Amino acid sequence: MSDEKPTRRDILRPLHLLAIALGCGVFATIVTLVSTGAFTARVNNAIAEGTYDGLTPVALGLVVGGGAFIVTLLILAMLILAVDPADVTKTIDRPVLYDPESDDGAGSEKPGSVSSP
Repeated sequence: MSDEKPTRRDILRPLHLLAIALGCGVFATIVTLVSTGAFTARVNNAIAEGTYDGLTPVALGLVVGGGAFIVTLLILAMLILAVDPADVTKTIDRPVLYDPESDDGAGSEKPGSVSSP
């Protein structure tokens, strides 16, 4: 393992956040296309004959994918705002969910102390 610890600024780069949002949008598009039957002959024949009512599966997939991209990007941006700017330059050298006073992660009890029932 390298001695260099990543900073929060390295972890939360804007390009990475855009890539995460794009991945969510593409996933939502693919799920929408598959669930609306965009790859079936029945739906494609109905679209070609003009008897398909409503939004086509491709257009619906693009709308849902675009919405998922925007919502994911907004949620990630709001979560970034919750980060204290002073913490941006700190290095992450321990698991985040450990208590600040315990470095070993064994819990908040001190060795030799008796816990009450």
